[in-house]
Amino acid sequence: MFEQKDNQKTPISSYGEFGLIDHLTKGFQIKQTTTVKGIGDDAAVLSFKGEVVVTTDLLVEGVHFDLRYMPLKHLGYKAVVVNVSDVYAMNATPSQITVSIAVSNRFPVEALEELYEGISTAAKVYDVDVVGGDTTSSTSGLLISITAIGTAAADTITYRDGACENDLLVVTGDLGAAYLGLQVLEREKQVFAVNPNSQPDLEPYSYLIERQLKPEARKDIPALLKELDVLPTSMIDISDGLSSELLHICKQSKVGCTVYEEKIPLDPQVITTCEEFNMDSTTIALNGGEDYELLFTVKTEDYPKIKGNPNMTIIGHIVKETEGIHLVTRANTKIPIIAKGWNSLTEDED
Repeated sequence: MFEQKDNQKTPISSYGEFGLIDHLTKGFQIKQTTTVKGIGDDAAVLSFKGEVVVTTDLLVEGVHFDLRYMPLKHLGYKAVVVNVSDVYAMNATPSQITVSIAVSNRFPVEALEELYEGISTAAKVYDVDVVGGDTTSSTSGLLISITAIGTAAADTITYRDGACENDLLVVTGDLGAAYLGLQVLEREKQVFAVNPNSQPDLEPYSYLIERQLKPEARKDIPALLKELDVLPTSMIDISDGLSSELLHICKQSKVGCTVYEEKIPLDPQVITTCEEFNMDSTTIALNGGEDYELLFTVKTEDYPKIKGNPNMTIIGHIVKETEGIHLVTRANTKIPIIAKGWNSLTEDED
């Protein structure tokens, strides 16, 4: 976890827009050979060989994060993670990011320093250069937009539309922990609202909370797959929930799939916390979201290469589109999988 600085408060207006950008980005170093020119000009200049992958995510206060329990350093770190995760999901390697923020005057300069410290830490962990961005004022809290840029060889880049009948469905890590971490934090927020003197005991939920506040992207998986000589036929990152991502792959690939409930990987803290909250662990794993694990398909002949690998779990297989998308329960009942993962637009669409 990150440490907090002294509670100093310097108004943003004391720097001005360009002075603020210079102040917040002065510590960023260029390490990628593909970065010709980074921060300091009208635009960054990059030089690539092969395919270029570009992805953008926007995080909005009150929609994607709550600063009552999300430390700003963690927020900066997570904002980078959610973007580079999309690059890894293309079987690509991230190399640069741009960072743009809109911020209200309730945030002092020191708060933005915390945010950018998290961004800087993530940039070092994932070996990406910060090559540009923007700052502007906001009347509705904090907004963060990060664009990630990466590269991949044309013959290894992986899309969502390549899954074929009989391919194996594989997930990395475990699922559902981030959503449960959010539920724990929301519960403690409500308790604090009633009794500000309460001291929550979060130790039993440490893994869940870390998965929510400081997730990690699976930078190890593309390299591991290459080492194993396995080229996925399709891939996607699990940001909105396993059910949603399964439907994305099946829709884009024009196939169906069968997933086995007993194969879905769950951390012990997920199981015990689901019991405490009276939640079904499979439902949480399918619909929770923000796991930032990878879901991919491989050809059946690659099974011996990934069998028993502790980083991967085979949860099912691809079938014909006409057979549909189903979960086989522990009771051996086949039920349709419906996307109920997180959707930031749901309330607006009602």
